[in-house]
Amino acid sequence: MSGHNKWSSIKHRKGAQDAKRGKIFTKLIKEITVAARTGGGDIEANPRLRTAVAAAKAENMPKDNIERAIKKGTGELEGVSYEESSYEGYGPGGTAILVESLTDNKNRAVAEIRHIFNKYGGNMGENGCVAWMFDKKGYFNVDKADADEEKLMEVALDAGAEDVREDDDCFEVITAPEDFDAVQAALDSAGITYSDEEVTMLPQNMSPLSGNEAERMLKLLDAMEDCDDVQKVYTNADIPDDMVDNM
Repeated sequence: MSGHNKWSSIKHRKGAQDAKRGKIFTKLIKEITVAARTGGGDIEANPRLRTAVAAAKAENMPKDNIERAIKKGTGELEGVSYEESSYEGYGPGGTAILVESLTDNKNRAVAEIRHIFNKYGGNMGENGCVAWMFDKKGYFNVDKADADEEKLMEVALDAGAEDVREDDDCFEVITAPEDFDAVQAALDSAGITYSDEEVTMLPQNMSPLSGNEAERMLKLLDAMEDCDDVQKVYTNADIPDDMVDNM
């Protein structure tokens, strides 16, 4: 599962672009609504909703917007019904791509996602074709300047983390999905700051890309993130930082 921080750097750029496009609130509202629909509107009793609300607050979403999204999910307010689905395929250079979708029109979503794969040198595959290359894990990114390694390891591992590892200028804390909340609470209690906290799909191994293949991959990821029906995208592509920064 090494190299997740490479994808984090890509996601940071994507997040900035989403904010610029005004799409980030739309995606967060969808996630809050579906989380409330599937697990109820009680934030304390619904881990998925709690994570979604925390992400919305981090983006300074107004409280009223959050509350309306929850009520739409629980049926207290009328709202759009979103269907969850996932898609798998290959990008340039045979890289693996997972796409999570929340949509009110599954036929439209499938057609658009398939078109994006094809346009940028990839192809959509059958369910299961690349999912085995990823593991569902909790993840925290801790800047080396913000934590002592020994203290971080003690706090995280005592709280149930599976691993704490070093990656360039940061430490990565990995947990089982069910231990994510406990580890987060322990880090907060110890005053350890972190970023990129999420339950995500971590690639077991990274696939290096360069040149035209890396450029096409970044364009493919841009197009996926820009699609209204796409909620999250995961890949095992390892793209040079300078290409990510300059795209």
